[in-house]
Amino acid sequence: MSRNDDAVRFSVIGLDHPHVIGMTFSLKAAGAELVSVLPQKGPIADGFLKLFPDAPRANSASEILEDPSIQLIANGGIPSERAPRGLEVMRAGKDFLVDKPGFTTLDQLEEVRRVQQETGRIYSVYYSERHESRATVRAGELVHAGAIGRVIQTLGLGPHRLNAPNRPDWFFERARYGGILTDIASHQAEQFLFFTGATEARVIHSRVGNRAHPEFPGLEDFGEALFEGGGASGYVRVDWFTPDGLPTWGDVRLMLLGTEGTIEVRKQVDLAGRDGGDHLFLVDGTGVRHEDCSEVPLPFAPRLLADIRDRTETAMPQAHCFLASELALRAQAQADRLEASS
Repeated sequence: MSRNDDAVRFSVIGLDHPHVIGMTFSLKAAGAELVSVLPQKGPIADGFLKLFPDAPRANSASEILEDPSIQLIANGGIPSERAPRGLEVMRAGKDFLVDKPGFTTLDQLEEVRRVQQETGRIYSVYYSERHESRATVRAGELVHAGAIGRVIQTLGLGPHRLNAPNRPDWFFERARYGGILTDIASHQAEQFLFFTGATEARVIHSRVGNRAHPEFPGLEDFGEALFEGGGASGYVRVDWFTPDGLPTWGDVRLMLLGTEGTIEVRKQVDLAGRDGGDHLFLVDGTGVRHEDCSEVPLPFAPRLLADIRDRTETAMPQAHCFLASELALRAQAQADRLEASS
């Protein structure tokens, strides 16, 4: 493999969730050089290694962490193991990009905050519902240009298909995946902060439950939360109830209420019949319009690579990254528990 001396060099450790594939494609498309991967067993790992057959296989995590030429580690491991790995990475003098959730407990978050401050390394959480969603990127452009005035409420819906037979054991163990609000709702917590510009926020109410899957006692199949911050509120509903008839894994929606208009993002599917995903609908004082956002550039990975080179915070400010995780973790920690429906 030829080496580009100007490219950010990265390695991958942790192949337990398919988001690591999207992360790797994004980094490579932005110009980063994949120099090694730590192989492991499992269907996600098998798929990753087939998609990136030219990436050298490392013999151990230590081999990667001790390589001074590697600047970034990408991680899609089991959620409860992500923060401990990130601590190792930062202490080894490298930056860390981890799939959401970046933490499964508040104690993990506080330890990472401390070590990040000590080392000055980047600890970035990859939120695919924003970073890989072109329509959500476009919504951000419109909001920050003032297209709907000041955002005063966000509504984020994150339905997913359970597909239980194909899930690994850790998926059903709450201590390992962190709970449904820690996991899925971390997307919506981050987007609440992003679209409102809030730098402080709190959880007004939250609840979780296993409503229809008693055969998986560790699973939470429903969660909801209400946030407040930056003069705005945000409601979140996440679940594992996507019907089999939907042609994709979930009808993920984002709705933004502004003082001068509204935006709705349909990230995966338009039930009205338009092809594909990345649909945006804007209503303002002049009318209603639909935008096909399928060609909107995705800025996260190029900005992250620039941050690694320049030691800046253009992709995601570190304080924003930590606050988004804290909001989801606090919602999970204080959630009321719903009883199973009869």
